[in-house]
Amino acid sequence: MERVGKWLGHPREIYNLLRFKMGGGTAVMPPRDQDALSDNLKTCYQYLNQTSRSFAPIIQALDGELRHAVCILYLVLRAVDTVEDDMTISLETKVPMLHDFHSYLYQPDWRYMESKEKYKQVLEDFPTISLEFRNLAKVYRDVIADICHKMGAGMAEFLQKKVESLQEWDKYCHYVVGLVGIGLSRFFSVLELEDPIIGQDTELANSMGIFIEKAIIIRDYLEDQLAGREFWPREVWSRYAKKLSDLAKPENIDVAVQCMNELIINALHHIPNVLTYLSRLKTQSIFNFCAIPQVMAIATLAACHNNKQVFRGVVKIRKGQAVTLMMDATNIQAVKSIMYQYVEEIYRKIPSTDPSSNKTQQILVFIQTICFPNGTVVSCNRYAPIYLSCAMLLAALSWRYLSAMSEALEEDVQAKEN
Repeated sequence: MERVGKWLGHPREIYNLLRFKMGGGTAVMPPRDQDALSDNLKTCYQYLNQTSRSFAPIIQALDGELRHAVCILYLVLRAVDTVEDDMTISLETKVPMLHDFHSYLYQPDWRYMESKEKYKQVLEDFPTISLEFRNLAKVYRDVIADICHKMGAGMAEFLQKKVESLQEWDKYCHYVVGLVGIGLSRFFSVLELEDPIIGQDTELANSMGIFIEKAIIIRDYLEDQLAGREFWPREVWSRYAKKLSDLAKPENIDVAVQCMNELIINALHHIPNVLTYLSRLKTQSIFNFCAIPQVMAIATLAACHNNKQVFRGVVKIRKGQAVTLMMDATNIQAVKSIMYQYVEEIYRKIPSTDPSSNKTQQILVFIQTICFPNGTVVSCNRYAPIYLSCAMLLAALSWRYLSAMSEALEEDVQAKEN
């Protein structure tokens, strides 16, 4: 969850423009009915804003009770993820906590005050979050508790072992983000905002989460190494180095890039499922909520492919690029156009010396065929006047904020390296 929440900022103007774009009207500061919220729920939205750079704007562009349920789901899973990421908590303490975390939702006074993680407030003030969880309708509580239980157990499993095979990589990503996609899909169907198949087809919902998580795991190789975390599968990296940390050594940069390119191929295989899932959605705000992280993921993979910078520092999506993706991802044809664009970008960067070049070309051509079977790319109207105006305004408003965020990330990585 922490790795996912690093794509965008969330100043007031981003919220308002997202609500306008998604058909939610214009609000001074979402949620639009915030004056009617309890103090505890307002606090929950503050925690959402503080702990998510990507999902806070799009969560708050959802409507009604779904918005509140997704906010609480995010915060509960952020709390679980904070326990997992905190390297100062011993395994003797951490493993039982993860297994039992779903039960804390029903314990009004449970909190954890010993965390040293950046987002420790969600553990220290967990009673506020759990109270709002218990205030939700039973259908939401059942989904959140179930996802929390499965995620905690899965995280505990991988605390006690490394990610060895590609199959285990899929399993880890399922526990961390795939389950989130499944839980959200159940929300959409239960509320009858989407057809029952959305909540029933767990394979597609799982792929939505796994694709995002793999993109971020690939990009965050160096950051995870500096924090003592390893998520790349041994089955792949062991063919290129004796230890995963060896890929960060300057003398190994060429094989490191080849290893990364192979993992990118694996991640790209989820795109057909992603496109099928998105093609089934009929509610605009839900489509945007689901589509934006997916196009950010393919843009991240394109930025990382054959890029040595992944092993030297921070690889970023350009600020204007991020804004444009947010404004464009409004329908399935636009998403296919975006996917096609980045697939072409990856294709152009394939080095002839890369041992995975043939496999990369095959999956890229397959994705292109799925996007546009007749070979004709449909424009996503990137330069249509209304979207151009909104994009320019949004870019102007968010440029300074996003620049500061990127600089802070770079300084953080440099500090760790020193």
